[in-house]
Amino acid sequence: MNTVVWIVLPYLCLAVFVGGHIWRWRHDQFGWTTHTSQLLENRILRLGSPLFHLGAFGVIGGHAMGLLVPASLTASLGIPEHLYHLVAVWAGTVTGVMLVAGLVLLVARRLVNGRVRRKTTPMDRVLYAALTVMVGLGMAATVVVNLFGPGYDYRETIAVWFRGVFWLSPRSDLMTNAPLVYQLHAIGGFLFLALWPFTRLVHVWSAPLAYLWRPYVVYRTRRGPVPTPQPSPATVREATRR
Repeated sequence: MNTVVWIVLPYLCLAVFVGGHIWRWRHDQFGWTTHTSQLLENRILRLGSPLFHLGAFGVIGGHAMGLLVPASLTASLGIPEHLYHLVAVWAGTVTGVMLVAGLVLLVARRLVNGRVRRKTTPMDRVLYAALTVMVGLGMAATVVVNLFGPGYDYRETIAVWFRGVFWLSPRSDLMTNAPLVYQLHAIGGFLFLALWPFTRLVHVWSAPLAYLWRPYVVYRTRRGPVPTPQPSPATVREATRR
């Protein structure tokens, strides 16, 4: 069972992640977009979207530092392990709160606004549900276990297993004694990667750097008097016959 969960499942999810993106690009390029609903509602989106995206960037960066950077490297740089965990926990808490706040606003926006709710697709609902579960598990691991709980040194177990997946030498034994919330978060993370290609998240790979600070949609107002509507060709032909 450990082999299936901690070795087979990650590789299966990564295969779906890669193959799904290839399929989506070949067969659904017109759907490769954010499917923005800004025209339908902008007040809540203006606050919720930046909070969600900035929080997501921080959380992803924290995961990359914690999972991809070995403890031996930070030790060789003279960074004490206690200081590393202190910064990681508090930075993760701050960015996690931003992510939760943004996600709550975005979900609430789709629930309370009728026009946005009608535009929400079944895959959007699956995506928001998956995000809610993933964020909830991540916050539980950070706040409940590390900030107010006994703590857990994931860099010696989960991080080593995670790097082993990409080095083609995963050690399933490292995950057997990890706290349940970390195990669920790890499994959910790979399942989320398998879901990714079939959602609006594919727009991440097409966004230029300027996307981070440009408006979602550029609106231009028309100044001056409204031009007189021109008659249609049929109206002109009818007038000529007369």
